[in-house]
Amino acid sequence: MKHSLILLSFFFSLHSFAQLEDTSVTNKVVIHQDYRLNILARKEAEINTAILKAEARIGKGFRLMVLNTSDREYAMKIRGELLQKYPEQKTYMWFANPFIKIKFGNFKTKEEAESYKKQISKLLNGATIYYLPETIEVKPDKDFNPDDIN
Repeated sequence: MKHSLILLSFFFSLHSFAQLEDTSVTNKVVIHQDYRLNILARKEAEINTAILKAEARIGKGFRLMVLNTSDREYAMKIRGELLQKYPEQKTYMWFANPFIKIKFGNFKTKEEAESYKKQISKLLNGATIYYLPETIEVKPDKDFNPDDIN
């Protein structure tokens, strides 16, 4: 009985194929791919591009330390003036007990920050402004190509 089952299973295995052979095409493999794989590949490429753009938005540079005071009203006034006079630059303000500190700008080099430093010093009646080496926000170009990175 065992031998007949083995022979029967062997016979059926010879006639069962996972794919049909195309006799008109020789030496070629035909792959039947689900259309959703192309959609998935495009989505993955979009996600990778978004990640690279996000990583390209930070870099080493400088900010200006504009103010370090315990007077909240004065700090708010200076921050407002900076935002009005220089809308193209960011102003960073935080509370470090008992002081309020204001940093200004995202500059790649000290030379880039020099003109702002002079103008802000005049705005604050000759106050001393310091350069702070920091990780800054960098705006990637509109024609950003992630393949150009490294």
